[in-house]
Amino acid sequence: MAGRSKKKGTSGAARNYITRTRAVKKLQISLPDFRRLCIFKGIYPREPRNKKKVSKGSTAATTFYYTKDIQYLLHEPLLAKFREHKSVAKKIGRALGRGEAGDAARLEKNLMPKVKLDHIIKERYPTFVDALRDLDDALSMLFLFANLPSSEHIPAKTIALCQRLTREFEHYVITSHSLRKSFLSIKGIYYQATIQGQDILWLVPYRFVQRSGGDIDFRIMGTFVEFYTTLLGFVNYRLYTSVGLVYPPKFSAKSDEQGGELAAFQLEGKGTATNSASNAHDENAEIDPEAQAIADRIAAMPDVEEEEETMDLVLATEDDEEEATEGIDKFEPTAPDADILPQPQASSAEVASLFAPHTFYLSRETPRASLEFILKAFGCKRVGWDGILGDGAFTTNESDPAITHQIVDRPALSNGAPAPDVPETTNGGAAAPKIQWPHSTMPGRTYVQPQWVWDCINQGKLLRPDLYSPGADLPPHLSPWVKPKKGEYDPNLPLEAQQPDGEAEAFEDDGDEEDATFDVDGDEDMDAINDREDSVEAGEGMHVGDSEDEDSDDSESDAGPAAEELDGFESDAESDISEGEAARLQHQRELEAEATGKKLEVANPSRKEQNAAIRKKFDKKKRLEEEERDRQKMMLSNKKRKLLKRIEYGENKRDTESENLRRKRAKLEKAKAAAEAL
Repeated sequence: MAGRSKKKGTSGAARNYITRTRAVKKLQISLPDFRRLCIFKGIYPREPRNKKKVSKGSTAATTFYYTKDIQYLLHEPLLAKFREHKSVAKKIGRALGRGEAGDAARLEKNLMPKVKLDHIIKERYPTFVDALRDLDDALSMLFLFANLPSSEHIPAKTIALCQRLTREFEHYVITSHSLRKSFLSIKGIYYQATIQGQDILWLVPYRFVQRSGGDIDFRIMGTFVEFYTTLLGFVNYRLYTSVGLVYPPKFSAKSDEQGGELAAFQLEGKGTATNSASNAHDENAEIDPEAQAIADRIAAMPDVEEEEETMDLVLATEDDEEEATEGIDKFEPTAPDADILPQPQASSAEVASLFAPHTFYLSRETPRASLEFILKAFGCKRVGWDGILGDGAFTTNESDPAITHQIVDRPALSNGAPAPDVPETTNGGAAAPKIQWPHSTMPGRTYVQPQWVWDCINQGKLLRPDLYSPGADLPPHLSPWVKPKKGEYDPNLPLEAQQPDGEAEAFEDDGDEEDATFDVDGDEDMDAINDREDSVEAGEGMHVGDSEDEDSDDSESDAGPAAEELDGFESDAESDISEGEAARLQHQRELEAEATGKKLEVANPSRKEQNAAIRKKFDKKKRLEEEERDRQKMMLSNKKRKLLKRIEYGENKRDTESENLRRKRAKLEKAKAAAEAL
């Protein structure tokens, strides 16, 4: 008995997906509200495996969603807020149409519903760790909007809110010493912090003049900002209370107007907090007793100098065995070709006190906001800068004797002093006397470029400041998240340690050949080359002959490449014989010299001959390895041989890129050595 036939489009993939048009009609809201609701709830379009089955044979471009997701949105409380907002907007439009501006303002103030996303945050992030894992995009977006200028699309209130939330988060990172790495890239500055075991990476743009294009949909971005500000507010509150701090911290509007930024916020502990309306959230919060004990212990920690004295006393009383157990082991490779094992990172106490003993002064040309954040996150409590950069500096006096390091980003003169500023002209056109910067170099102070700070925190130690002195050629600034693999080019290693056998000699010969190719004697050679090119263009030597002589010439020309190949084999054989004959003759000369008692004169080979011998030996070794590899390939199956071919393609591409980089570096080092010789 045959079963009942099912109607097409009522089961399977056609039932699991729904088009956006049908979803909007089912929810009875407008398309902008639907987009906004999907962003809040984390519902995104889906791509079916077979669009023709889902769309009942249609091939038109259509956006699909999961039917269960749209069914889930039917019970969302925000739908009622959207419909209420729509009805109030109609009343306001009617009032404005009648010219009743006062009634319209009253309706907007009293009846316009306020959308709260608290319940959505709790739904999407059941645990606090889930919120931390999803914090990367939120921080990048909010730091971007915090640096944008206000416009008709971006209100100043939104920018101020993003600035407040991001600076509160930076204060927590500074207090908890959670920052681990940072990198200066073309897009901006990357930061990575480890908070409660979760690595959080975000991007902060440089403070240039931002010009937003007209092809950006700020409504979509504004919806994300609205969600992310609510999320970061919850996260900041939880982070502050976990270390025993009052949230929100005290904010000084006067200091913020004067460019204080981080200095505009004053952190307070729970013990010193006053019961005010601004701290209403903290009064009802549940504090973890273990976290509060840790916060009290951190608050009771002595200053840096007292801490160093106590640490000296503790270390003096410990035994040698206990001191040995506190050190961090280093994993050394057992063989020269072995893999490099990841080394253990420094402890949190060492990271927190990297810049603690020093006092920094930031020159006017340096990025003050990023440097202040990084220095304070790694233990520095005294950071000063010029008063023109804003409020909140430890000192604005550049000649303060307490300053140990000054960060500058200006070129230096040939005698080692920093370069002077551009001379100013008076009204009469005459040049005013040049003002050198700084007026005098302070003795005992270390002058470094800003990259020194980033490289120090990425490597977890204070690097040599002379490599980063003003005007010096800086070491390569590499990403701390990308580790060089075996066989790839590594800018940190010397060139000799990365070159395989025979490559250095090949680079030297290439340089000699390039010099020889550019050595053209006079204009006559160039004219001859041009004449030869013109003759080829005219078709010279392209005629086909009919005589026997021409046929014989053509046959000889056709046999040319084969003859050349045979000549090549003969030359190799002759070279082998000549080498054996040369060794025999050399031995004969040694015997004759020993018999007659004369001293044998040995001719020293030239540098070019030595390079040719080394390169020939390397090529022979490489050829033997390739032949052995080809023999091993013959034993593989067709499938494995194709897989090996793809692997070799990637390796050859990597090796070619590495060789090109090494070649460029060899040329630069050669040019630098020649310039220093002059």
